[in-house]
Amino acid sequence: MDSDLVIDVRNMTKRFGGRTVVNAIDMRVKKGEIHGFLGPNGSGKTTFIRMLCGLLKPDAGEGTCLGYDVLRESAMIKRQVGYMTQRFSYYEDLTIEENLDFVARLYHLPNRRQAVAESIEKLGLSARKRQLAGQLSGGWKQRMALAACLIHQPKLLLLDEPTAGVDPKARRDFWEEIHDLAEQGLTFLITTHYMDEAERCHRLAYISYGDLLVTGNASDVIRHAGLTTWLVSGPELNTLARTLRELPGIEQAVAFGETLHVSGADADLIARSIAPFMREPYLWQQVNSGLEDVFIHLMGTSSDNFHS
Repeated sequence: MDSDLVIDVRNMTKRFGGRTVVNAIDMRVKKGEIHGFLGPNGSGKTTFIRMLCGLLKPDAGEGTCLGYDVLRESAMIKRQVGYMTQRFSYYEDLTIEENLDFVARLYHLPNRRQAVAESIEKLGLSARKRQLAGQLSGGWKQRMALAACLIHQPKLLLLDEPTAGVDPKARRDFWEEIHDLAEQGLTFLITTHYMDEAERCHRLAYISYGDLLVTGNASDVIRHAGLTTWLVSGPELNTLARTLRELPGIEQAVAFGETLHVSGADADLIARSIAPFMREPYLWQQVNSGLEDVFIHLMGTSSDNFHS
């Protein structure tokens, strides 16, 4: 095994009944890396994370997490992983300090009070440590949850949509903290639906309905998609978008502020379809595809694996 790899798994698979929710996924994540894990709701991201940290047993697959076998040594993995769930999962009728003390007890930390105090100080929670968790804003709840994840000094953090419902400033502050921790050697696997957050990850993996479609840094992912994207401005863009979506080669015509992004995988076919509209009152410009264009494209190329 490469000693620099914190996650090194192959063929990870999970089925529920006759439905395969994670289909033979490989993943390698290096120490100190912020690895973004992207995909639509119900695509299998959370299930994969739960298999990594020993909360779910894979139906197939092998590999290591933090050097421990994911099948046989899940108890050892749990001790060195911090897992932040999609929903706030702490006691709202306890204070920040009391919640962190409870988590410290769960991990049987020898210097519990010191660990709690240091965690509060490190995450900037000192002024609010006696405030009830239920009275906190989304941003402060998120910060408390991160403190709870870090209190036992894990080597890997698994964060499942950690900034959902948090205001833009709190999201930016959170990501600054993530990058600071990564520089100190902590490794992250983070699910997110925000494309600006995806761009802040060192590497990305995109999963759709159980299948891993693409991996790499943001530039790799965009290049792999091979999309052609045009930006168009002018009047009555909603009407134009509806018309364009019916034409050959146009996979998406999506509003971006006061413009449309018109994208598809076949550059020549798009060019022929938009040619009749490339006149006044519209202004067209070919632009680089963005991650959001790519992910909408990827969603369109995969099929839902839900079977009732």
